[in-house]
Amino acid sequence: MEISALELANMLGGTVEGDASVKVFDYAKIEEGKPGTLSFLSNPKYENFLYETEASVVLVNNDFKLAKPTKATLIRVPDAYLALAQLLQFVEAKTRVAKKGIDPTAVIAKTAKIGKNCYIGPFVYIADNAEIGDNTQLYSHVAVNENVKIGADCILYNGVVIYHECVIGNRCILHANCVIGSDGFGFAKQPDGSYFKMPQNGNVILEDDVEIGATTTIDRGSMGPTILHKGVKLDNQVQIAHNVELGENTAMAGCTGVAGSTKIGKNCIVGGLSGIIGHLHIHDNTTIAAYTGITNSTREPGQIYQGIPAQLASKSRRSFAVYRNLPELSRTVYELEKEIKSLQSRLDALNG
Repeated sequence: MEISALELANMLGGTVEGDASVKVFDYAKIEEGKPGTLSFLSNPKYENFLYETEASVVLVNNDFKLAKPTKATLIRVPDAYLALAQLLQFVEAKTRVAKKGIDPTAVIAKTAKIGKNCYIGPFVYIADNAEIGDNTQLYSHVAVNENVKIGADCILYNGVVIYHECVIGNRCILHANCVIGSDGFGFAKQPDGSYFKMPQNGNVILEDDVEIGATTTIDRGSMGPTILHKGVKLDNQVQIAHNVELGENTAMAGCTGVAGSTKIGKNCIVGGLSGIIGHLHIHDNTTIAAYTGITNSTREPGQIYQGIPAQLASKSRRSFAVYRNLPELSRTVYELEKEIKSLQSRLDALNG
């Protein structure tokens, strides 16, 4: 698909600086740009590449200030990264043809309901009373169990498993081998030390526009649902325990774990490898840095936390500065102890 800088700017609501007639037909990272490619600059760390890149067109933020001339034509937009995402989605919609039809190897219960224009791939299993909305695509080896409801325009990639009674909204994307509705980790310890399994009688509810990464697991509630509200985005290999609630547009990076019954607010960001213990309340607009351990509820919205155990980021940075200098501080203390002992010995000799 070939398109001019002017056409791109009109499409994205941006303004052109440079040759508006120059055309692009491919994308490239700014450090790997070649003639005929479109790139973008949103991270200031990559600014030096802007002045060297061979890319024909580069998307930049409206407030970006050039330090020196660049060969590339610039398109200024409010948010370069968002503009690129919108453009890529537009191109994908134009070039990708949605699959339709039911593969003969699929197993579909007589009581299941399949919407219009769906794709049911090889070896898909759809159980009794399950409902699949219009235009939804189920790739090979997807398992949809009893009484599951899946909305319209969803994509379930290979190997996804949806346990009984779970509810999936519209326009949800579930990546390969994720599991929705597995049992929560609930066991009661008996007098002899063995464990008695606590029945998990709830379900999982994913509202509209939720995206779940590959091999992520979302456990069903023990009583009542585990809920991911509209627009939640989870990365690969995330664990969401029973009765957790994630607020609208909260995003969570890979290998994060959230323990049971914790409530996380709207528009939160959780970095990878973070852990959040159970029965906590995380306020709206909270940011949790990567590799952070949250052991207490937050106190107010909009704060940034990091460290193990978590602290406000400003305090954590000060603590780390001290920690980084501990070897020098230890030597200083040791030398001071020696000096004090020497002075004490002299005083004892004078007084003796």
